[in-house]
Amino acid sequence: MKTRLLLPAILLAASLACCGIHASAASPSKPVSAKKFDALADAALAAMKKRAAELKVSGVAVVSYAEGDSVQGWTSRMAVVGRMKDIQTTTEKGNNLIGIAYAKSAEMADTLKDSGTAGRPPMTGEFGWQGGVTAHSRSGNIIVAFSGGKSEDDVEVSKAGLAVLKAGL
Repeated sequence: MKTRLLLPAILLAASLACCGIHASAASPSKPVSAKKFDALADAALAAMKKRAAELKVSGVAVVSYAEGDSVQGWTSRMAVVGRMKDIQTTTEKGNNLIGIAYAKSAEMADTLKDSGTAGRPPMTGEFGWQGGVTAHSRSGNIIVAFSGGKSEDDVEVSKAGLAVLKAGL
């Protein structure tokens, strides 16, 4: 009886192996532990702070990680890098840099493309501004954003954080 049940399983495994498909390739990646993400997030935020200092910009840095192929939830960390808002004046309303960094992150979560490069008009809640970068890792999506400098500086700061997360995830 055991042989009759085992034979189909052996034949299936052999067939898949002939096609180059292995059981380990079909199984999902091991989830990233909170402890591991926290350590990587701290290192990524430190790299972003360092790059921001080199570029002489300040603002808000956000790093996020979403397991799987699409973003259904994420783990994130945020750090103020010098300031979290532009000062409001009587003629200008100012900017909430935390809100802008998360808006960039939200756009990337939907499009899985760097912020400002979605190829579609910004949706309500998005600005379409550059400054965030994203990449797919072995087990999910990495989303990194910075707000506070010129777009090209924000991108450079974000790339510093992305490099750390990509290496560890």
